[in-house]
Amino acid sequence: MSGRGDIPDIEVNGRTYPWPERPVVVLCIDGSEPGYIEGAIEAGVAPFFAKVLAAGTARLADCVVPSFTNPNNLSIITGAPPSVHGICGNYFLDPDTGGEVMMNEPRFLRAPTLFQAFQAAGATIVTITAKDKLRRLLSHGLEMGARGIGFSSELADQANMVEHGIDGVPELVDLPVPDVYSAALSGFVLAAGVKIMGSRRPEIMYLSTTDYIQHKHAPGTPVANDFYAMLDGYLGQLDAMGCTIVATADHGMNAKHDKAGAPRVIYLQSLLDEWLGPDLKKNGARVILPITDPYVVHHGALGSYATAYLPNGANFEDIAARLRAISGMELVLDKAAAAERFELPPDRLGDLVMVSVHDHVLGTAAERHDLSGLTEPLRSHGGISEQRVPLLMNRATDLVEGHALRNFDAFDLALNHAV
Repeated sequence: MSGRGDIPDIEVNGRTYPWPERPVVVLCIDGSEPGYIEGAIEAGVAPFFAKVLAAGTARLADCVVPSFTNPNNLSIITGAPPSVHGICGNYFLDPDTGGEVMMNEPRFLRAPTLFQAFQAAGATIVTITAKDKLRRLLSHGLEMGARGIGFSSELADQANMVEHGIDGVPELVDLPVPDVYSAALSGFVLAAGVKIMGSRRPEIMYLSTTDYIQHKHAPGTPVANDFYAMLDGYLGQLDAMGCTIVATADHGMNAKHDKAGAPRVIYLQSLLDEWLGPDLKKNGARVILPITDPYVVHHGALGSYATAYLPNGANFEDIAARLRAISGMELVLDKAAAAERFELPPDRLGDLVMVSVHDHVLGTAAERHDLSGLTEPLRSHGGISEQRVPLLMNRATDLVEGHALRNFDAFDLALNHAV
């Protein structure tokens, strides 16, 4: 039985969770590779994080590959890999329609979330995300109103009681709705979380930021330290309210450019069109970049993971071998091998899955990528090299040092292993 004797433990996706003894807040810091938090601590601007590293739980965990936003946020809130919940990218080729679409519709979700299970047992659930692309997935299946709130800071001024369980958000937070390409978009998420925790005290709160800063600024730089100082201040307030707080990330981040600042890109569609020749080219090899979302200004839709669909008659083994031989390519797998290694749904993968090394990205063709919005040398993610992320909690844990962890162990850590 749980902390409340009248409520049985909650079972969802093969895991069991007790009823929370105090409010649980899980924060997904988008793009937070190891080093960002430590840099802010060294700069003396992150007292909450310093306390966690000294007296709480500070571990490293592996995120889901592809190391993109949607697959990892959904893994965190389901406690399961994409092979269970079905979300394997921000963007994919829908096998049912043959169309390339955003993977942010609840119809693509194949498993219940922890939030649905806990709300069904009587819990109040709050989900706040920076970008609206995640909102419907995070709040899927929740009853909005007295026991459910779900909105994005991007569209906070459009939140209403029927769809989001709350209205008047900018007035509540006493902040204007931020620009989508700003650090303030993430700050609004945390500020709203503090206000709602103070007024509603929900059992479970999930906060998810944007990686706008991490795409532009490396760990320990002044702008990055300012961003983590901002997060630290809000987390300190939630800590003072008695919340159990777990902070992790959906993925890390790496520089993807040469010494002159030019992006290191392997343009896969151009290569495949050249190798296949005119006859097979017209049948259509299709390269899908799952990093693609509506917010490509800071990465130009260039990430370190891609999938390709090859036409009938193509020599798969020869093409895979040629791709593996390219400088900057780390891994080329067929669909079955990729699904097994990365715990992905095979029916939502192409014939080949490609992962580039830490300082390279994968694109389609040079003319298809608008890089004019890159104001700093390219930093991006998606590969194995961005898999290690922090997993912190403001309480000690009963897990032994060295216990292998995933970022989607966040709720298990808070509810089953906090001491």
